[in-house]
Amino acid sequence: MTSTVAVSGIGGPRLTLGFDRFDRLDLDRHLAVHGKLRAPSLDELVRACEQVDLRGRGGAGFPFARKLMAVAARVRYPTTDPPPLLPGEKRDARGSSEDVVVVVNGAEGEPGSAKDKVLLGRAPHLVLDGAQIAASAIGTQRIVVAVEDDEAARSVRAAIVERRMPARIVRLTDRFISGESGAVVRAINGEAPIPPGVKVRASESGVDGYPTLLSNTETFAQLAVLVSLGPDLYASTGTEEEPGTTLLTVGGTQVVEAPLGTPLQAVLDHCQVPPSPGVLVGGYHGMWLGPAQVSRAVLSRAGMRRVGGTVGAGIILPLTQGTCPLGEVTRIASYLAAQSAGQCGPCRLGLPDVVRSLNSLTEGGGSVEDVRRAAGVGRGRGACTHPDGTARFVLSAMEAFGPDIDAHRWGGGCGLSTYGVLPLPIPDGTEGRVAIDWSRCDGHGLCAYLVPELIQLDRYGFPVVLGTDIPSWMEKDVQKAVAMCPALALRVVAGVPDISSRRG
Repeated sequence: MTSTVAVSGIGGPRLTLGFDRFDRLDLDRHLAVHGKLRAPSLDELVRACEQVDLRGRGGAGFPFARKLMAVAARVRYPTTDPPPLLPGEKRDARGSSEDVVVVVNGAEGEPGSAKDKVLLGRAPHLVLDGAQIAASAIGTQRIVVAVEDDEAARSVRAAIVERRMPARIVRLTDRFISGESGAVVRAINGEAPIPPGVKVRASESGVDGYPTLLSNTETFAQLAVLVSLGPDLYASTGTEEEPGTTLLTVGGTQVVEAPLGTPLQAVLDHCQVPPSPGVLVGGYHGMWLGPAQVSRAVLSRAGMRRVGGTVGAGIILPLTQGTCPLGEVTRIASYLAAQSAGQCGPCRLGLPDVVRSLNSLTEGGGSVEDVRRAAGVGRGRGACTHPDGTARFVLSAMEAFGPDIDAHRWGGGCGLSTYGVLPLPIPDGTEGRVAIDWSRCDGHGLCAYLVPELIQLDRYGFPVVLGTDIPSWMEKDVQKAVAMCPALALRVVAGVPDISSRRG
């Protein structure tokens, strides 16, 4: 994966230092490039992180110093035995610092992102430096690196052996929701790798129930750079409010290190991206920007907010001229609906309704209001951030692609094909979809009762199938529906190509 991704930079390299000379920095090369880092105390590390306002680079942008302090606060009795329990009192998850776990979240289930795989594949020791710095400050040696990419796993394993480091690697399932912090913790604990359904702070109860410092791969690499340079030199690039650099994945194929505060258009020009009808920033839970917004956008949290965008996990996906924007949005929304964990109504029923409303709008029979109503079900709701993020993606498209949507509404289509320029995972042959044998179907409607998420009835009582892959959590329900179909008309077929190349 990382060998096919082009890496470059705007301004001086930090995270990508040495990439111009080495394909991968083993321990000797890493020490020659970055040097041996000291281990600051917890107070020193917290002050340094606060001074430069170091934020997580996984999408949420949570202050790293607050994570450090939250985990440290759970270590109530670092050197002495805890007091005896009162009658009826239970011991909570707090304990000695040796119980604390540091987790490097290397999950990158987002199809358009490659920055963390690049770091783990080419600069694994920089990431491990950051993890060790944090672990040392908290007083633990328990480090877990969670990865889903084969090449990244091999690279990290080799680095751990070189360092003789007491760390372990946990392999994750390659799914869109696998990178959510709760899903990562569950995977490490040997549970189903999906969000837990309720908000549980890892700092309170994470791996094995112990306080856990969990952050994104780039965040730990940034931490190592911060300790190496010191806060003042670290803040010599970027903006005054948001110093430092960040890694961006552009178009799913290029990784760029750029100072925060760099104009978005400068990044697109650097990557030789031609003029685009729209640019998605922040990935598939992000927002669409039109050409006018792109021209004003600055790569910082404040700069993106001013134009209605987000930096998120640093994913930038330009739309190619000549492809149908609404078709591309519908294609990704279908993928996101199939990627849900199915733990709540906004995912189970809300996301399929979003896809149905988009299909109807694409075919000229629906309205923007129908899409907004369907997407609104997921806003601020759900057992995890998936329905809310999907709704944000869809609703921003309704604002960014007004002329194309009008062409579909009033002309039945825009005349453009959907070429599938937005990246999706390569099918592995295990995908399945629901299909109807129309020579047998006589409209009993039982299938719509058994799997309403995938099948609804038209006004004549015949099934209308949602054209998405069957989510893993629905496989048993679908098998039951197939077995119970009175006419034996319902079946599961191999996943078919998406709507790429269809006319808009």
